Amino acid sequence: MPQKEATRKIGLARALSKLGYCSRSQAAELIRAGRVQLNGSVQRHVETPVRLGSDRIAVDGTPVEPEKKMYLVMNKPRGLVTTASDEKGRDTIYSLLEGEALPWVAPVGRLDKASEGLLLLTNDSEWGGRVAAPETHLEKTYHVQINTLAENEILAALTGGVDVDGECLRALRVGLLRAGEKNSWLEITLDEGKNRQIRRMLAAMGVEVLRLVRVAIGPLQLGTLAKGTWRQLTAEEKNAIDQAMRGR
Repeated sequence: MPQKEATRKIGLARALSKLGYCSRSQAAELIRAGRVQLNGSVQRHVETPVRLGSDRIAVDGTPVEPEKKMYLVMNKPRGLVTTASDEKGRDTIYSLLEGEALPWVAPVGRLDKASEGLLLLTNDSEWGGRVAAPETHLEKTYHVQINTLAENEILAALTGGVDVDGECLRALRVGLLRAGEKNSWLEITLDEGKNRQIRRMLAAMGVEVLRLVRVAIGPLQLGTLAKGTWRQLTAEEKNAIDQAMRGR
């Protein structure tokens, strides 16, 4: 392990998450229940400082070892929430991973319950943070069905900037994919991806989103991955995303 990892201190709950054992919230529950030992001593404070690579962590007496880095791509269906557990009892994306011999993986960014399409999951929290961070400006592309015909004014406003609660939000690119008699499909590309940005911009113009499908993250395309299924990223796909982030 790199020297900086062996000397940098992080909180105990975060350390368990970074090691790929569980989510940070699940780690906090284990710690408060007295099930986590640090260097042989039970710890009950989630922010107890840990040096990854030198301190020894165990859960119920079993040492926690770093998991191999894993990068997954999923085609998220509508109706699932992007969390490990939901206080309202709704189904989560983790129902699609049940029964698989996988380390703990966390979603990279979010797709809300009504949204679908390309979702990355990883136990590499630093990499996931860079992919999701607005300041990385990694492009994310969506196909969006709206409840009206897409007039030029709508397209221009999305790229020119829409005032949403005092904040100016804009898309990088917008194009018309196809139009029916009463609704349209748009292709919208963002390079910041703020929370529910597309829905908020369109709602501010009185336009309802009927479907929202993420089809690309940087150079990675959703392609033919079936809805509700997942696979591991190839090394070439992972490298392409890394190159896209370095090029921004």
